[in-house]
This record gives sequence, structure tokens and C-alpha cells, in this order.
Amino acid sequence: MPQRPPAMLFLPPLPPLQLREGESVCVGRSRSCDLALRSPDASRRHAEIACGPTGWTVRDLDSTNGTYVNGERVRERALRPGDRIEIGADAITFCEIGVPFEPRDATAGGEAQTMMTERPALETFQGSLAEIPSFAVLQILEMGRKTGCLHTDAQPGTGRIWLHEGSPIHAETKQQRGFDAAVAVVHATGGRFRFEAGAAAPERTIEASVTELLLEASRIYDEAVASR
Repeated sequence: MPQRPPAMLFLPPLPPLQLREGESVCVGRSRSCDLALRSPDASRRHAEIACGPTGWTVRDLDSTNGTYVNGERVRERALRPGDRIEIGADAITFCEIGVPFEPRDATAGGEAQTMMTERPALETFQGSLAEIPSFAVLQILEMGRKTGCLHTDAQPGTGRIWLHEGSPIHAETKQQRGFDAAVAVVHATGGRFRFEAGAAAPERTIEASVTELLLEASRIYDEAVASR
């Protein structure tokens, strides 16, 4: 049987959680869960994600408020790349990465070390933003401490973010430059992405981490939703 592509769960600003064949992970409000949720509507042990004969599945653990996949309440559901597992106010994105992995630095520590035991080798990394959203791509590049340029061709237009050792240093869209352009790339939907390893930035306009960028993008999105 061919080996399945590496799979991960994304819930920014938390580090990605890698999924392994033969193991299951529990998500919920309890700190003992593999992915501890922030939403007060989550049960202490809310759902389980595991790999079966046909692939990865999510199973609700008799939670109070239910588990949803792409807006539909489910008891158990097979997962496809890009699916959103919605638990209370938290939306967890399931992705299959499709790139090889290499050992993570032994010097890394803290929460990120407990949640990410390997990092991807991403010299050639491209795909669909419907399957791996731009925020997940950025977290993967940050995790691998990659230097180069992320190109996106999506709605509302093309964009580029340059990174140095995993940190964004410059971004451009047709209308914007710098931090605002990086936020626009994070908000892009559909289309394709491509990472060009080693590409040098024309200038430095951003002094922020990927986590800070994703938090600001989330804040702007929440404000836009609230004003509708």
C-alpha cells in the first residue's frame, strides 16, 4: 500500500499538529487533548481524528454542541484536503502536504516542539490554495525556517511574500506593498501557490512573525464579518 502524504491540522496562531498513521489525536477544551481548543462551546474531549483503511476521519465524541465539517454537522466523516472542522468558534483546517519531511532541529523547544516533531523539506512546494490555504502554507514555511518567495495566484489577485528563515520580510500585490500586502495574501482564496526557494527580497518592509501576521489578518476578518 502506498504511503499516505503527511497530514496536518491547522488552527492559527497555534503551531500545526502533525497527524501520523496508526495514531489518533483528540481535540477539545481539555489541556490533555492533543489540540486544546479555545472555544467555550467545545467539550473537554470533543472529537477524535484518526487514519483508517480509507484515509483520515473525524469522529464526534458525544459532544454537547456537535462537530461540523464545512458547515454540516457530522457524527463521523472522511476528511478531504482543505476540509474545515468547526467546533464552537474554532475552525481547524485539515491538509495533506504532499512533500517529504526531514528531522526537526533538536535545539527547538517550548510548545512548538511538543506539537511539531518534524519539518518539511520545501525546496519544491506548490499546490492548490483550496487544499492548503495560504495561512497554512505560511505556517509550514515558518516551521521549516525557509528563505524564498511564496507566489499566490488567487482571488482577488496575484501576490508575493518573501521570507527569511521563516519570517515574512516583504510582500507585494498589485495594489499594496509591505504588511498590508501580506494580509491580503493571507485572505486570498482559491487559486494556486508556489514557493520559490532562495529568492531574495527586493527590500524589507515587514518586521513581524508569521504568527503576528496571522493574528492581524484574523482580527481584520472578524471586524469585517461583525460590520456586515
